[in-house]
Amino acid sequence: MTTLRIEPRSLTGTLRVPSSKSMGHRALVCAALAQGSSQVEGVSVSRDILATCDCLRQLGAVITSREETGGRTAFTVEGTRPHQVGTEMDCGESGSTLRFLIPLAALTGDAFTFQGSGKLGSRPLEPYEVIFRQQGLVFRKGSARDNFPLTVQGPLRPGHFTLPGDVSSQFISGLLFALPLLEGESTLEITGKLESQSYIALTLSALQKYGITIEHENYRRYRIPGNQQYQPREGAVEGDYSQAAFWLTAGMLGRTISLLGMDPDSLQGDKAIIPILQKMGGQVVFEGDRLVSRPGTPIGTTIDAADCPDIIPVLTVAAALSQGHTEIIHAERLRLKECDRLKAMATELNKLGARITEKPDGLSIDGVEELSGGTVDCWNDHRIAMSLAVASILCREPLTLMGAECVSKSYPEFWQDFKTLGGQYEQCNG
Repeated sequence: MTTLRIEPRSLTGTLRVPSSKSMGHRALVCAALAQGSSQVEGVSVSRDILATCDCLRQLGAVITSREETGGRTAFTVEGTRPHQVGTEMDCGESGSTLRFLIPLAALTGDAFTFQGSGKLGSRPLEPYEVIFRQQGLVFRKGSARDNFPLTVQGPLRPGHFTLPGDVSSQFISGLLFALPLLEGESTLEITGKLESQSYIALTLSALQKYGITIEHENYRRYRIPGNQQYQPREGAVEGDYSQAAFWLTAGMLGRTISLLGMDPDSLQGDKAIIPILQKMGGQVVFEGDRLVSRPGTPIGTTIDAADCPDIIPVLTVAAALSQGHTEIIHAERLRLKECDRLKAMATELNKLGARITEKPDGLSIDGVEELSGGTVDCWNDHRIAMSLAVASILCREPLTLMGAECVSKSYPEFWQDFKTLGGQYEQCNG
């Protein structure tokens, strides 16, 4: 375990934000399904992205990489229709990898065993289990409490599928990747409340770029023609708003920070960080090719987490240091991430003098002017670690962060970028 002692200090400067992990996963999946060679460029490599590459190789894709300038990676992907090359699919801690790849593995008719680590084995898979049972396919979990080892075996057949909209959009995306490759037309209906619609929009955008046609009615009913073919292409992955959120919040709480590589027309749901921080009093604007966040006096507000769950941990930090009261609502799914992120942020920030009360589906926060400093734990969750690092800006005393290495799941260069912006820390014995 890596323990860092962070000195309270405002951050300032210019960074190029890592590429969108959400778009990276989707581009690699589509490229692996395309007959021919694709180039997926400008990728910031993380453990989650590498897990997706490794699993796609087990389905027949040939994936090689080369380093680009600026620390990014370009992947050359020789795609193919899924077939069994290996039987073991290690998803690491990546929910996207697991849920995107299960339907693709079921296209082959061969048995695959999925493995994972951290809390991934306890995250919900019931929507897929129901579909597999309905079609008489194999879906065998390790135990009632742990999905792993999970054995699945197709072949998946076309038809009418239903999925709940309030568990995870990753199930919807997983089926949207697989169903166009079946021999007949399929339909997909979403029941109940639909959350994270923006992630489905990202999936549909990626599918369209790779030549796949899907019709939908308000993201709730989909018509997916069969016998389609993914077409190879070349393209770069845009900057990640969920990672930009840490620096934009730090800019509002401290000194000016400018970010490069962000698409102002992005479909990413986490682009909501801009209007949310603006509503809280931040000065966040595009100036030419830069997204700039300047200091403001943050004020409390109501934050709806339904379509942007990944930015809620750092927004909890912003709310804890705002004037007045903040309510975070529709955030119950944060309890099913790498850790219970509502409990984690409330627990650790309250150790520092924040005034946060948990609710079943959110947080109630009364702002304070500053935090005390002290020792906090990352809960083995990358977004908790990075959010607490941002909280160090307005601590009176140093912040000791236990488990800081977990940022490698999505943002391995985080601590290097933290230092580039003037952050000061030293590693100490854990």
